[in-house]
Amino acid sequence: MIHYNIYNSFKELPEDWDALVKHDVFLQTRYLQALEESSPNNLQLFYIGVFKADVLVGVAVVQRVQLYLQDMFRKTKVSCFKTLVRDVVSKILKGNILVIGNLTHTGQHGLFFQKRALSQKAFFNVIHSALSDIKSIIKTKQNKTIRMFVLKDYFENDPIHNEKESLDRAKLHQVSMQPNMILSVSKAWFTMEDYMAALQKKYRDRYKRARKKFNAIKTIELALDDVKNNSEALHQLYLNISNNAKFNTFILPQNHFYSLKLQLKNHFKIFGYYLDDKLVGFYTLIQNNKALETYFLGYDSEHQYSHQLYLNMLYDMLKFGIEHRFSTIVYARTAMEIKSSVGAEAKPMLVYLKHTNKLMNALLKQIFKLMNPSQDWEERHPFKR
Repeated sequence: MIHYNIYNSFKELPEDWDALVKHDVFLQTRYLQALEESSPNNLQLFYIGVFKADVLVGVAVVQRVQLYLQDMFRKTKVSCFKTLVRDVVSKILKGNILVIGNLTHTGQHGLFFQKRALSQKAFFNVIHSALSDIKSIIKTKQNKTIRMFVLKDYFENDPIHNEKESLDRAKLHQVSMQPNMILSVSKAWFTMEDYMAALQKKYRDRYKRARKKFNAIKTIELALDDVKNNSEALHQLYLNISNNAKFNTFILPQNHFYSLKLQLKNHFKIFGYYLDDKLVGFYTLIQNNKALETYFLGYDSEHQYSHQLYLNMLYDMLKFGIEHRFSTIVYARTAMEIKSSVGAEAKPMLVYLKHTNKLMNALLKQIFKLMNPSQDWEERHPFKR
Protein backbone atom coordinates (compact mmCIF):
# COMPACT_ATOMS: atom_id res chain seq x y z
CA MET A 1 0.00 0.00 0.00
CA ILE A 2 1.46 3.34 -1.11
CA HIS A 3 0.71 6.40 1.02
CA TYR A 4 2.25 9.76 1.86
CA ASN A 5 2.84 12.19 4.72
CA ILE A 6 3.20 15.96 4.52
CA TYR A 7 5.70 17.68 6.81
CA ASN A 8 5.98 21.37 7.67
CA SER A 9 9.57 21.36 8.95
CA PHE A 10 12.85 19.49 8.63
CA LYS A 11 12.40 18.63 12.33
CA GLU A 12 9.47 16.37 11.43
CA LEU A 13 11.18 14.39 8.66
CA PRO A 14 11.53 10.61 9.13
CA GLU A 15 14.88 9.25 10.31
CA ASP A 16 15.61 7.47 7.04
CA TRP A 17 15.11 10.60 4.89
CA ASP A 18 18.83 11.37 4.51
CA ALA A 19 19.72 7.76 3.74
CA LEU A 20 17.36 7.86 0.76
CA VAL A 21 18.71 11.15 -0.66
CA LYS A 22 22.42 10.79 0.07
CA HIS A 23 23.14 11.50 -3.62
CA ASP A 24 21.94 15.12 -3.39
CA VAL A 25 22.90 17.55 -0.61
CA PHE A 26 20.02 19.85 -1.65
CA LEU A 27 17.53 17.21 -0.49
CA GLN A 28 19.27 16.45 2.80
CA THR A 29 18.06 17.73 6.18
CA ARG A 30 21.21 19.77 6.89
CA TYR A 31 20.61 21.86 3.78
CA LEU A 32 16.85 22.01 4.33
CA GLN A 33 17.46 23.21 7.90
CA ALA A 34 19.79 25.94 6.65
CA LEU A 35 17.24 27.01 4.04
CA GLU A 36 14.36 27.00 6.54
CA GLU A 37 16.32 29.11 9.00
CA SER A 38 17.41 31.62 6.36
CA SER A 39 14.77 31.47 3.66
CA PRO A 40 13.51 34.50 1.73
CA ASN A 41 10.52 36.16 3.43
CA ASN A 42 8.18 35.10 0.63
CA LEU A 43 9.06 31.39 0.74
CA GLN A 44 7.56 28.57 2.84
CA LEU A 45 8.71 24.94 2.76
CA PHE A 46 6.68 21.72 2.71
CA TYR A 47 7.98 18.16 2.43
CA ILE A 48 6.33 15.03 1.08
CA GLY A 49 7.38 11.55 2.13
CA VAL A 50 6.10 8.66 -0.01
CA PHE A 51 5.88 5.27 1.72
CA LYS A 52 5.39 1.69 0.57
CA ALA A 53 4.55 -0.70 3.39
CA ASP A 54 5.79 1.95 5.86
CA VAL A 55 9.17 2.18 4.12
CA LEU A 56 10.18 5.59 2.78
CA VAL A 57 10.65 5.17 -0.97
CA GLY A 58 10.23 8.71 -2.33
CA VAL A 59 10.47 12.38 -1.33
CA ALA A 60 9.52 15.78 -2.65
CA VAL A 61 10.47 19.28 -1.55
CA VAL A 62 7.77 21.86 -2.22
CA GLN A 63 8.17 25.61 -1.89
CA ARG A 64 5.21 27.92 -1.57
CA VAL A 65 6.26 31.26 -3.02
CA GLN A 66 4.37 34.50 -2.62
CA LEU A 67 5.23 36.65 -5.63
CA TYR A 68 5.03 40.40 -5.28
CA LEU A 69 5.23 42.85 -8.16
CA GLN A 70 8.22 44.73 -6.72
CA ASP A 71 10.23 41.50 -6.44
CA MET A 72 9.54 40.13 -9.91
CA PHE A 73 10.81 42.89 -12.18
CA ARG A 74 13.56 45.26 -11.18
CA LYS A 75 13.82 48.83 -12.41
CA THR A 76 15.53 48.32 -15.74
CA LYS A 77 14.82 50.25 -18.93
CA VAL A 78 12.97 48.17 -21.51
CA SER A 79 10.92 48.71 -24.65
CA CYS A 80 7.20 49.42 -24.61
CA PHE A 81 6.51 45.89 -25.87
CA LYS A 82 8.56 44.33 -23.09
CA THR A 83 6.81 46.58 -20.58
CA LEU A 84 3.47 45.24 -21.83
CA VAL A 85 4.75 41.67 -21.49
CA ARG A 86 5.91 42.44 -17.95
CA ASP A 87 2.51 43.78 -17.01
CA VAL A 88 0.74 40.69 -18.34
CA VAL A 89 3.24 38.32 -16.71
CA SER A 90 2.94 40.16 -13.41
CA LYS A 91 -0.83 39.75 -13.40
CA ILE A 92 -0.51 36.04 -14.17
CA LEU A 93 2.22 35.27 -11.66
CA LYS A 94 1.29 37.62 -8.83
CA GLY A 95 0.12 35.69 -5.82
CA ASN A 96 0.93 32.25 -4.41
CA ILE A 97 2.56 29.48 -6.41
CA LEU A 98 3.75 25.99 -5.47
CA VAL A 99 7.18 25.05 -6.79
CA ILE A 100 8.14 21.38 -6.77
CA GLY A 101 11.87 21.91 -6.53
CA ASN A 102 14.22 24.63 -5.33
CA LEU A 103 13.61 28.16 -6.51
CA THR A 104 16.89 29.38 -5.00
CA HIS A 105 19.12 27.07 -7.06
CA THR A 106 19.31 25.84 -10.64
CA GLY A 107 18.65 22.16 -11.23
CA GLN A 108 16.26 19.35 -10.35
CA HIS A 109 16.54 19.24 -6.58
CA GLY A 110 12.93 18.58 -5.68
CA LEU A 111 12.00 14.97 -6.37
CA PHE A 112 13.49 11.52 -5.82
CA PHE A 113 12.09 8.01 -5.58
CA GLN A 114 13.39 4.44 -5.63
CA LYS A 115 12.64 3.06 -9.08
CA ARG A 116 12.73 -0.53 -7.84
CA ALA A 117 10.04 0.23 -5.25
CA LEU A 118 7.42 1.96 -7.41
CA SER A 119 6.88 3.21 -10.93
CA GLN A 120 7.33 6.81 -11.96
CA LYS A 121 3.63 6.99 -12.79
CA ALA A 122 2.65 5.77 -9.31
CA PHE A 123 5.07 8.21 -7.72
CA PHE A 124 3.68 11.18 -9.64
CA ASN A 125 0.11 10.18 -8.85
CA VAL A 126 0.95 10.28 -5.13
CA ILE A 127 2.75 13.63 -5.48
CA HIS A 128 -0.25 15.05 -7.34
CA SER A 129 -2.56 14.04 -4.47
CA ALA A 130 -0.18 15.48 -1.88
CA LEU A 131 0.02 18.79 -3.76
CA SER A 132 -3.77 19.03 -3.70
CA ASP A 133 -3.64 18.52 0.07
CA ILE A 134 -0.97 21.23 0.47
CA LYS A 135 -3.11 23.58 -1.60
CA SER A 136 -6.08 22.89 0.73
CA ILE A 137 -3.92 23.32 3.87
CA ILE A 138 -2.76 26.75 2.67
CA LYS A 139 -6.33 27.77 1.88
CA THR A 140 -7.69 26.54 5.24
CA LYS A 141 -4.93 27.78 7.53
CA GLN A 142 -3.82 30.95 5.74
CA ASN A 143 -6.76 31.77 3.50
CA LYS A 144 -4.45 31.99 0.49
CA THR A 145 -5.21 30.57 -2.96
CA ILE A 146 -2.54 28.79 -4.99
CA ARG A 147 -2.58 30.26 -8.47
CA MET A 148 0.09 28.20 -10.17
CA PHE A 149 2.09 24.95 -9.95
CA VAL A 150 5.68 24.64 -11.22
CA LEU A 151 7.74 21.46 -11.66
CA LYS A 152 11.20 22.92 -11.90
CA ASP A 153 14.34 22.29 -13.93
CA TYR A 154 14.57 19.05 -15.86
CA PHE A 155 17.24 18.14 -18.39
CA GLU A 156 16.01 16.98 -21.79
CA ASN A 157 16.85 13.35 -20.97
CA ASP A 158 15.02 13.29 -17.63
CA PRO A 159 12.56 10.36 -17.31
CA ILE A 160 9.77 12.77 -16.33
CA HIS A 161 9.23 13.54 -20.01
CA ASN A 162 8.15 9.92 -20.55
CA GLU A 163 5.02 10.68 -18.52
CA LYS A 164 3.56 12.81 -21.30
CA GLU A 165 0.07 11.35 -20.95
CA SER A 166 -0.09 12.10 -17.21
CA LEU A 167 1.38 15.59 -17.69
CA ASP A 168 -1.06 16.39 -20.48
CA ARG A 169 -3.98 15.10 -18.43
CA ALA A 170 -2.91 17.41 -15.61
CA LYS A 171 -2.79 20.26 -18.17
CA LEU A 172 0.84 21.01 -17.39
CA HIS A 173 2.68 23.00 -20.06
CA GLN A 174 6.28 22.18 -20.93
CA VAL A 175 8.34 25.36 -21.27
CA SER A 176 12.03 25.85 -22.14
CA MET A 177 14.07 27.96 -19.74
CA GLN A 178 17.59 29.35 -19.84
CA PRO A 179 20.13 26.51 -19.94
CA ASN A 180 22.23 25.27 -17.07
CA MET A 181 25.89 26.00 -17.82
CA ILE A 182 27.98 22.96 -16.89
CA LEU A 183 31.69 22.35 -17.33
CA SER A 184 32.91 18.75 -17.51
CA VAL A 185 36.31 18.47 -15.82
CA SER A 186 38.76 16.37 -17.78
CA LYS A 187 40.37 13.54 -15.84
CA ALA A 188 43.67 14.71 -17.33
CA TRP A 189 43.46 18.04 -15.49
CA PHE A 190 45.23 18.12 -12.13
CA THR A 191 46.21 21.79 -12.11
CA MET A 192 45.16 24.99 -13.85
CA GLU A 193 48.25 24.58 -16.04
CA ASP A 194 46.68 21.39 -17.41
CA TYR A 195 43.46 23.30 -18.09
CA MET A 196 45.38 26.12 -19.80
CA ALA A 197 47.19 23.62 -22.01
CA ALA A 198 43.81 22.45 -23.33
CA LEU A 199 42.80 25.99 -24.34
CA GLN A 200 43.19 27.68 -27.70
CA LYS A 201 45.77 30.47 -27.63
CA LYS A 202 43.10 33.20 -27.66
CA TYR A 203 41.56 31.87 -24.45
CA ARG A 204 44.92 31.20 -22.79
CA ASP A 205 45.82 34.84 -23.38
CA ARG A 206 42.44 35.89 -21.98
CA TYR A 207 43.10 33.84 -18.84
CA LYS A 208 46.54 35.43 -18.40
CA ARG A 209 45.16 38.95 -18.83
CA ALA A 210 42.44 38.34 -16.26
CA ARG A 211 44.92 36.94 -13.75
CA LYS A 212 47.25 39.89 -14.30
CA LYS A 213 44.47 42.36 -13.53
CA PHE A 214 43.58 40.31 -10.46
CA ASN A 215 47.01 40.29 -8.85
CA ALA A 216 46.27 43.01 -6.27
CA ILE A 217 43.31 41.04 -4.92
CA LYS A 218 43.79 38.65 -2.01
CA THR A 219 41.54 35.59 -1.85
CA ILE A 220 40.64 34.36 1.64
CA GLU A 221 38.38 31.46 2.56
CA LEU A 222 35.96 32.58 5.26
CA ALA A 223 35.46 30.44 8.35
CA LEU A 224 32.15 30.40 10.23
CA ASP A 225 33.03 33.35 12.47
CA ASP A 226 34.31 35.30 9.45
CA VAL A 227 31.00 34.77 7.66
CA LYS A 228 29.11 35.93 10.76
CA ASN A 229 31.28 39.03 11.24
CA ASN A 230 30.99 39.97 7.56
CA SER A 231 27.29 39.16 7.13
CA GLU A 232 26.25 42.73 6.41
CA ALA A 233 29.03 43.34 3.88
CA LEU A 234 28.41 40.01 2.14
CA HIS A 235 24.70 40.72 1.91
CA GLN A 236 25.29 44.15 0.40
CA LEU A 237 27.61 42.70 -2.24
CA TYR A 238 24.99 40.04 -3.01
CA LEU A 239 22.32 42.75 -3.36
CA ASN A 240 24.54 44.60 -5.86
CA ILE A 241 24.03 41.64 -8.21
CA SER A 242 20.48 40.67 -7.22
CA ASN A 243 19.10 44.17 -7.66
CA ASN A 244 20.42 44.32 -11.22
CA ALA A 245 18.62 41.15 -12.27
CA LYS A 246 15.83 41.78 -14.77
CA PHE A 247 13.59 39.18 -13.20
CA ASN A 248 13.77 37.78 -9.69
CA THR A 249 11.40 35.96 -7.38
CA PHE A 250 13.10 36.38 -4.00
CA ILE A 251 15.71 38.22 -1.96
CA LEU A 252 17.95 36.25 0.38
CA PRO A 253 18.04 37.45 4.01
CA GLN A 254 21.26 38.64 5.60
CA ASN A 255 21.82 35.43 7.62
CA HIS A 256 21.58 33.10 4.61
CA PHE A 257 25.27 32.44 4.05
CA TYR A 258 25.98 32.08 7.77
CA SER A 259 23.17 29.56 8.10
CA LEU A 260 24.50 27.48 5.20
CA LYS A 261 28.03 27.53 6.61
CA LEU A 262 26.72 26.57 10.04
CA GLN A 263 24.79 23.55 8.78
CA LEU A 264 26.83 22.37 5.77
CA LYS A 265 30.21 23.09 7.36
CA ASN A 266 32.99 22.09 4.96
CA HIS A 267 30.52 21.26 2.19
CA PHE A 268 29.77 24.99 1.88
CA LYS A 269 32.69 27.20 0.85
CA ILE A 270 32.75 30.96 0.80
CA PHE A 271 35.74 32.90 -0.51
CA GLY A 272 36.22 36.64 -0.04
CA TYR A 273 38.12 38.96 -2.38
CA TYR A 274 40.01 41.67 -0.50
CA LEU A 275 41.59 44.81 -1.90
CA ASP A 276 43.59 46.86 0.64
CA ASP A 277 41.89 44.85 3.40
CA LYS A 278 38.42 45.78 2.11
CA LEU A 279 35.96 43.07 1.04
CA VAL A 280 35.13 43.84 -2.61
CA GLY A 281 33.67 40.50 -3.71
CA PHE A 282 32.86 36.93 -2.76
CA TYR A 283 31.68 33.67 -4.25
CA THR A 284 30.21 30.52 -2.74
CA LEU A 285 30.39 26.82 -3.60
CA ILE A 286 28.42 23.78 -2.48
CA GLN A 287 30.11 20.38 -2.71
CA ASN A 288 27.48 17.92 -3.92
CA ASN A 289 29.21 14.53 -4.27
CA LYS A 290 31.14 14.72 -7.58
CA ALA A 291 29.44 17.94 -8.68
CA LEU A 292 30.76 21.31 -7.55
CA GLU A 293 27.73 23.61 -7.49
CA THR A 294 28.40 27.32 -7.80
CA TYR A 295 26.04 29.27 -5.57
CA PHE A 296 25.47 32.99 -4.99
CA LEU A 297 28.15 35.63 -5.40
CA GLY A 298 28.55 39.36 -5.10
CA TYR A 299 31.00 42.11 -5.90
CA ASP A 300 31.61 45.83 -5.77
CA SER A 301 30.80 47.17 -9.23
CA GLU A 302 33.49 49.83 -8.80
CA HIS A 303 36.20 47.15 -8.99
CA GLN A 304 34.48 44.66 -11.30
CA TYR A 305 35.92 45.87 -14.60
CA SER A 306 39.35 46.99 -13.44
CA HIS A 307 40.08 43.65 -11.76
CA GLN A 308 37.77 41.44 -13.86
CA LEU A 309 36.28 40.10 -10.65
CA TYR A 310 33.52 38.02 -12.21
CA LEU A 311 35.73 36.29 -14.78
CA ASN A 312 38.34 35.56 -12.11
CA MET A 313 35.62 34.07 -9.92
CA LEU A 314 34.74 31.66 -12.73
CA TYR A 315 38.39 30.67 -13.02
CA ASP A 316 38.75 30.27 -9.25
CA MET A 317 35.65 28.08 -9.09
CA LEU A 318 37.15 25.90 -11.80
CA LYS A 319 40.52 25.81 -10.01
CA PHE A 320 38.84 24.53 -6.85
CA GLY A 321 36.97 21.91 -8.86
CA ILE A 322 40.10 20.67 -10.63
CA GLU A 323 42.27 20.54 -7.51
CA HIS A 324 39.58 18.72 -5.51
CA ARG A 325 38.82 16.24 -8.32
CA PHE A 326 35.20 17.10 -9.05
CA SER A 327 33.66 15.70 -12.23
CA THR A 328 31.58 18.74 -13.12
CA ILE A 329 31.36 22.43 -12.28
CA VAL A 330 27.72 23.51 -12.28
CA TYR A 331 27.84 27.20 -13.20
CA ALA A 332 24.03 27.45 -13.33
CA ARG A 333 22.07 30.04 -15.31
CA THR A 334 22.79 33.61 -16.41
CA ALA A 335 25.87 35.11 -18.12
CA MET A 336 25.94 32.19 -20.52
CA GLU A 337 28.44 33.63 -22.98
CA ILE A 338 31.18 34.40 -20.47
CA LYS A 339 30.66 31.01 -18.80
CA SER A 340 30.97 29.28 -22.16
CA SER A 341 34.24 31.16 -22.75
CA VAL A 342 35.62 29.38 -19.66
CA GLY A 343 34.49 26.02 -21.05
CA ALA A 344 30.97 25.48 -19.73
CA GLU A 345 28.41 23.97 -22.09
CA ALA A 346 24.75 24.96 -22.26
CA LYS A 347 22.47 22.14 -21.12
CA PRO A 348 18.82 22.91 -22.04
CA MET A 349 16.34 22.84 -19.18
CA LEU A 350 12.58 22.41 -19.12
CA VAL A 351 9.92 23.22 -16.56
CA TYR A 352 6.26 22.26 -16.32
CA LEU A 353 3.68 24.92 -15.46
CA LYS A 354 -0.01 25.00 -14.67
CA HIS A 355 -2.23 27.95 -13.76
CA THR A 356 -5.36 27.20 -11.74
CA ASN A 357 -7.38 29.61 -13.91
CA LYS A 358 -8.32 27.84 -17.16
CA LEU A 359 -8.04 30.98 -19.30
CA MET A 360 -4.69 31.95 -17.76
CA ASN A 361 -3.48 28.38 -18.18
CA ALA A 362 -4.29 28.49 -21.88
CA LEU A 363 -2.17 31.65 -22.23
CA LEU A 364 0.65 30.50 -19.97
CA LYS A 365 2.88 28.81 -22.52
CA GLN A 366 2.75 31.73 -24.95
CA ILE A 367 3.50 34.23 -22.20
CA PHE A 368 6.57 32.30 -21.10
CA LYS A 369 7.78 32.14 -24.69
CA LEU A 370 7.72 35.93 -24.74
CA MET A 371 9.57 36.02 -21.41
CA ASN A 372 12.16 33.50 -22.54
CA PRO A 373 13.08 34.49 -26.13
CA SER A 374 15.49 32.59 -28.36
CA GLN A 375 19.12 32.75 -27.31
CA ASP A 376 20.82 36.00 -28.29
CA TRP A 377 24.28 35.05 -27.09
CA GLU A 378 27.20 33.45 -28.88
CA GLU A 379 28.41 30.16 -27.48
CA ARG A 380 32.19 30.06 -27.20
CA HIS A 381 34.40 27.02 -27.81
CA PRO A 382 37.65 27.67 -25.91
CA PHE A 383 39.23 24.21 -26.13
CA LYS A 384 41.53 22.89 -28.83
CA ARG A 385 39.82 20.55 -31.26
